[in-house]
Amino acid sequence: MNAQLISVEDLTEADARDELARLAAEIARHDRAYHERDAPEITDAEYDALRRRNAAIEARFPALVRADSPQHRVGAAPAGGFAKARHGVPMLSLDNAFSPDDFAEFCERARRFLGLKDERLAFVGEPKIDGLSVSLTYAGGRLVRGATRGDGNEGEDVTANVRTLASIPLRLKGAGVPDRIEIRGEVFMTKADFLALNAAQEQAGQKIFANPRNAAAGSLRQLDARITANRKLSMFAYALGEASEVPVDTHWHWLERLQEWGFTVNPLSKQLTDAADAAEFQAGIGAQRAALPYDIDGVVYKVDDLALQRRLGFVGRAPRWAIAWKFPAEQATTVLEGIDIQLGRTGALTPVARLQPVNVGGVLVRNATLHNEDEIARKDVRIGDTVVLQRAGDVIPQIVAVVAEKRPAGAVPYVFPDHCPVCGSLALRPPGEVVRRCTGGLTCQAQLEERLIHFVSRPAFDIEGLGEKTIREFHADGLIAGPVDIFALPDHEAKIARREGWGEVSARNLSRAIRERQTIPLARFIYALGIRRIGEANAKLLARHYGSFATWRAQMQDAVQIGSEARSDLGSIVGIGPAIAEELADFFAEPRNVATVDALAAVLTITDAAPANAAGELVGKVIVFTGTLETLTRPEAKAMAEKLGARVTDSVSRKTDLVVVGADAGSKARRAAELGVRILTEAEWRELVAASS
Repeated sequence: MNAQLISVEDLTEADARDELARLAAEIARHDRAYHERDAPEITDAEYDALRRRNAAIEARFPALVRADSPQHRVGAAPAGGFAKARHGVPMLSLDNAFSPDDFAEFCERARRFLGLKDERLAFVGEPKIDGLSVSLTYAGGRLVRGATRGDGNEGEDVTANVRTLASIPLRLKGAGVPDRIEIRGEVFMTKADFLALNAAQEQAGQKIFANPRNAAAGSLRQLDARITANRKLSMFAYALGEASEVPVDTHWHWLERLQEWGFTVNPLSKQLTDAADAAEFQAGIGAQRAALPYDIDGVVYKVDDLALQRRLGFVGRAPRWAIAWKFPAEQATTVLEGIDIQLGRTGALTPVARLQPVNVGGVLVRNATLHNEDEIARKDVRIGDTVVLQRAGDVIPQIVAVVAEKRPAGAVPYVFPDHCPVCGSLALRPPGEVVRRCTGGLTCQAQLEERLIHFVSRPAFDIEGLGEKTIREFHADGLIAGPVDIFALPDHEAKIARREGWGEVSARNLSRAIRERQTIPLARFIYALGIRRIGEANAKLLARHYGSFATWRAQMQDAVQIGSEARSDLGSIVGIGPAIAEELADFFAEPRNVATVDALAAVLTITDAAPANAAGELVGKVIVFTGTLETLTRPEAKAMAEKLGARVTDSVSRKTDLVVVGADAGSKARRAAELGVRILTEAEWRELVAASS
């Protein structure tokens, strides 16, 4: 693992920014392995812990939330081989809870959003099946399409394959079937069927599957539906997607309706009156887990009332009305064979444990995090030690303890290097920080290559044919010394064609791909620069806020030259904040960065950002909410404004278009009056929203 792994409590802002960048990239890589190749490299528990660490850092440093935050993303793009299938309603993922406190916090967030006081929230609990999510569309009661989840917005059309599953009705029976309805569920393979399949595969000399989830995914995503038909797959139905009408008022009634129509619903699902019931249900399911005929990794809890679900809506990639409460981690012991120092894109030196391979909950683990040099010293981890390894938790996989009585004679304390292992430059640890960083900067090959790889990554320029391997080769051979050189590669097409593994066709295709990417949206351009703390989400926020490259470039220069006022305006953008504002200003304060941006702008066409909503009075308006709102919670008001194309900020300035005042509005209302900014009451705001909708 290439990870800058420090306990969340010990992170400085700089550490957090770097770690969020690493987590975004690593989680995206695992998403592709899981959703595109059906070949996950880590367990679900390990994956969940990566997301959990990301969420914990974002909660502690909300101003650092990246545009490409995993909290805003689900799955991966569909792979080739199947037709694409667009979901009418996105198939999003769930946030996770790992303890009663996590679940209580989830409940409290929902109550605050809804403005509830003493009323209890009822839930439905369903065991979380470890399988493959699918969406089934019925028209006139007949199955017309089956699709995988894919990236949440678009999956693969596997209609022919799902028709082979006995647990999926080809026609809905019973009353109340809407004209068109999308039904979602989880396709899985039982433990017994998995063992039987692997035995047959081994006898035939074919691929052995690592676990039932992989077997189910691989079986459903066969290009030949006859292979799927010969594999024993099952499905539990549980969710409602797009529908011409909603036939029920609670999730529990929905599960009952699914059974009436011919679907199988998990028989362990239960209606729960409150959070205390949910905690008791969690313990009960956990006790049954090992004896169940299928794999589960937790329980999904959903607010039962569908009207409340609609009010709660979604945040990022996940609904506010549901959560997956996961089971605890598993542990194992193994021997620490060595400690490798890896260097990330930001120059951070990361210690990674090289382990004697050990199976932890069905996954073969060879590496684990050692966090930082302080953590190594605190746990007194030495090469040759027998260590306790945990595959879930704050960081995954991680060493949680040393088995002192098994320490070999002659084991010595580990000495952390004070020079970069790549370029040899001094590695310094700033006062108050726990991470050492290479001072080589752009002269350090590891950092430069990683920055170029980020520049051409999928969320950035996404240049087909210019992946990590090619970037490293071209950089090593002097074809690429910096980002601008990428766009000069077509001038070297003949030379590239003569390279080993290339040819005229592949070189010509690369040139075409590069020219196609010389026109790029502003958000992608900002993200590609690799500015600390600026991921996909924040890049999109900035692009929407400034609209054009020229405006953004000028405002960033103002933030450097004018100083605090310009930075304050930048930091008042909701989702950006003062920390990111400082990072942007610092980036543009470096002349080499400015030179790179301007050189890129000279060879690119950077297109303006489209507003979130193409029409309406509120599109592009800057709005501030202040005081206590009586009919809306603050998150609902913010979501309402952004849906109509407005931008919500936290401070009033000359750039503010509208201030909505609630009860006890104070200094912001006075500031708005002084500046002559339009002021609306909450009732007037609702009228304006109704007129703009």
